[in-house]
Amino acid sequence: LQRDAKGQYLFDLLCHHLNLLEKDYFGIRFVDPDKQRHWLEFTKSVVKQMRAQPPFTMCFRVKFYPTDPAALKEEITRYLVFLQIKRDLYHGRLLCKTSDAALLAAYILQAEIGDYDPGKHPEGYSSKFQFFPKHSEKLERKIAEIHKSELSGQTPATSELNFLRKAQTLETYGVDPHPCKDVSGNAAFLAFTPFGFVVLQGNKRVHFIKWNEVTKMKFEGKTFYLYVSQKEEKKIVLTYFAPTPEACKHLWKCGIENQAFYKLEKSSQVRTVSSSNLFFKGSRFRYSGRVAKEVMESSAKIKREPPEIHRAGLVPSRSCPSITHGPRLSSVPRTRRRAVHISIMEGLESLRDSAHSTPVRSASHGDAFAGPGRSGRAESSERVAVIADESYSPADSVLPTPVAEHSLELMLLSRQANGAPCSIEEEKESEAGTPAAEAEGELRALCPGAAGLGPAQAQQVNKFLLSVLRLLLVTVGLLFVLLLLLIVLTESDLDTAFFRDIRQTPEFEQFHYQYFCPLRRWFACKLRAVVNLLIDT
Repeated sequence: LQRDAKGQYLFDLLCHHLNLLEKDYFGIRFVDPDKQRHWLEFTKSVVKQMRAQPPFTMCFRVKFYPTDPAALKEEITRYLVFLQIKRDLYHGRLLCKTSDAALLAAYILQAEIGDYDPGKHPEGYSSKFQFFPKHSEKLERKIAEIHKSELSGQTPATSELNFLRKAQTLETYGVDPHPCKDVSGNAAFLAFTPFGFVVLQGNKRVHFIKWNEVTKMKFEGKTFYLYVSQKEEKKIVLTYFAPTPEACKHLWKCGIENQAFYKLEKSSQVRTVSSSNLFFKGSRFRYSGRVAKEVMESSAKIKREPPEIHRAGLVPSRSCPSITHGPRLSSVPRTRRRAVHISIMEGLESLRDSAHSTPVRSASHGDAFAGPGRSGRAESSERVAVIADESYSPADSVLPTPVAEHSLELMLLSRQANGAPCSIEEEKESEAGTPAAEAEGELRALCPGAAGLGPAQAQQVNKFLLSVLRLLLVTVGLLFVLLLLLIVLTESDLDTAFFRDIRQTPEFEQFHYQYFCPLRRWFACKLRAVVNLLIDT
């Protein structure tokens, strides 16, 4: 990858490899060394966005969930969205009631193994697959029952389409959760969906705000503000607190992009949005892609032979161990499961302290309001919607996508053959003696005041110093402007009504004769003395 290559180049290269035309729904996400998630910005250099050293690890995933996934033009697009929602279901992002969960899992089973065959599928065959963070024998029997009796004869494409239609009706469809706390200190998940902004607490959706009701989003430090204008000119400001300022900025940027994508009629209406004030550093951001309506119009014009879909090889069906629930069975064959387990354990070591992996369990908001989850759904806007039988807690939602098993095994073998450490702890010990670590030690020795500060604290100190400097510059600028205005009032011959009214006030006349004129004579005397001194020398 060239150093000046933009994110758009990498994204187009990937979509060409996947033979994907309806690509506006997707994006590339990565996690920085501070465990903060980011979307790759297509207008900026890839290398400059990465704070880590190459090789860079990124994830291709759905960024904007289609409003109606069944209406997507091409089967390859529906298949990729199906894979994403199946992953959401496994990681606890797409939470639903038990009856819905059994049907969704049965669709996945039909798409992956086809029709039920007593010779190939013995009793308890559905337990060999892991669809959710938690399983029960009763749920597994229900999945197998639906698969045997109701889905026979469905092709993989049909099962995936039915899966998408069912998932689209759920309250948590399209939810990419951001953990926060409300003003009372209760934990919550904030998310942006195709239909609006939602807040999830416990097993309830306590807020739902349509995109046309959201008037403004801004953030200051860790605080996120959402300005809502409802019917009868009722205005509400929702305030939430993110774990870190970086997480709050990421939340704000996601909100700006989702509102622009789903709400606007065309991309020419997109404007640069600012979240700043006079003295402190703010952020300016502009969504750079097409909007949903333009994407649908463009998709309708696609005329080509449907591309071939390699369901077994494009994105293999695999699952991951949970942060909170331990290892599970998965759709990966038993002989290859250990390699996947090792890869995920390495990923979890690096993500253990991530703010996004904190489980959230709390009671619902007492004074919260909730709107309809879909435009055609008859639901009271004042009633809290129950989204599932248990609390919404997507603890696994930031697990990295597992690398290919054979690549991982080769990597582990090569590291062992070369005597390289095979665990995170050993890597940290080995890095302690590297030249980079020695240089860091020298830098800390040169800067003893910053020796006890971590990267986050040092960044906060830098932001504070910049804010103080900005305040001083603004103050000096205001004083300079006042001085120019004073000179114009006292020395110029401008006779406008504004200046004339000011000059005729008793206060200005007293200031002019008692203070300004003596000060002007003093400056003139000093200036003549300096000029005479220069002439003499």
